[in-house]
Amino acid sequence: MKILTDIEHIQGVKVLARVDFNVPVVNGAVADDFRIRKIMPTLTYLKEKGAKSILMSHIEDNADPKATPSLEPVVGHLKKLGIECVFVKNYRNAAAAVEALPEGGFVLLENLRMNEGEKKNDTKFAQELASLADVYVNEAFSVSHRAHASVVAVTKFLPSYAGFLFAEEIKRLSLAFHPERPFFFILGGAKFETKLPLIEKFLTLADYVFVGGALANNFFKEKGYNLGKSLVSPENFNLGSLLANPKLLLPVDVAVIDASGSSVNKKPDSLAPEDNIMDVGPETVLMLEKIIAQGPSVGAGRPVQIIWNGTLGAYEQGFKQPTLELAKAIAGATAGATTILGGGDTLASIAELNIESSFSFVSSGGGAMLDYLATETLPGLEALNNCTL
Repeated sequence: MKILTDIEHIQGVKVLARVDFNVPVVNGAVADDFRIRKIMPTLTYLKEKGAKSILMSHIEDNADPKATPSLEPVVGHLKKLGIECVFVKNYRNAAAAVEALPEGGFVLLENLRMNEGEKKNDTKFAQELASLADVYVNEAFSVSHRAHASVVAVTKFLPSYAGFLFAEEIKRLSLAFHPERPFFFILGGAKFETKLPLIEKFLTLADYVFVGGALANNFFKEKGYNLGKSLVSPENFNLGSLLANPKLLLPVDVAVIDASGSSVNKKPDSLAPEDNIMDVGPETVLMLEKIIAQGPSVGAGRPVQIIWNGTLGAYEQGFKQPTLELAKAIAGATAGATTILGGGDTLASIAELNIESSFSFVSSGGGAMLDYLATETLPGLEALNNCTL
């Protein structure tokens, strides 16, 4: 995989860069610039080397998934970070804006998903994007699990390179495939059917695997527990062999909303019909803290590599404390331990605690991180590797 520094002569070169500016915007201002800050080394490099940069991204409105919001609020935030940017709302004006760019200048195109060709990986749309530039840079690892025009098809028309963050994501996450030991893998969240292959894989790679969040409910279902009104996948996954694996760790207690609407802690095998599991309980948090500090049992060994993706409970509904406690425990892991995490609400937890710098690496990807860990490749990565221009 070629990276940005492999472009021999970049001064005055028109660089089409796929970035991820899918950031929350509140009252017209960027509320969390984590993803923007992560790619600042690439933007600074392009600026200092005198490239003419065309930035392209999508942005979503979490409150209204059907909406296609504008990227315009990002322009003002980039300016605060030292990146002056010309905003191009109408793609018909893009070529003229690029031609007028000085060396070290930036153009930001409007939300890619306003064009239906983006999600369809449409060759014609990709060709239109490519016509603006001399080379292409993928600096959007977090969307590279999607075969979209700005990620995959565009590499057919331009010499293609990885940005600094993209390359680091691949390097850091690849540590999971040949891990330091003991290795502790922690997986939370929901969508069991999509994450089952990951659980199966890491039960062979890791020394111990903890499954929390709604994912654990399917294991409880396999055990025959009454789950009340808890979220659980309707399919039967035949998890008996996984449950028999001594590496698999599940919550030992859970926080539920009961019939009265109160939050109470219970053992997962003692739920009432009206109970709804919302989080893990305090005994589970203590168990995780103990594992991080000294290993799951005498002689098992304190983990020197920890990878975590996904919250332990319904974070957006206010069930945060166990996830926050887990974040603090991993952040305080013994010096020298490799700690890697990712996932939207997982990132929200470390932002709330302001402890991002306490981890070895914080991935910008949620779904992309999980897909790469599961398959060891991504459509965006393959497109870069297969580019022959």
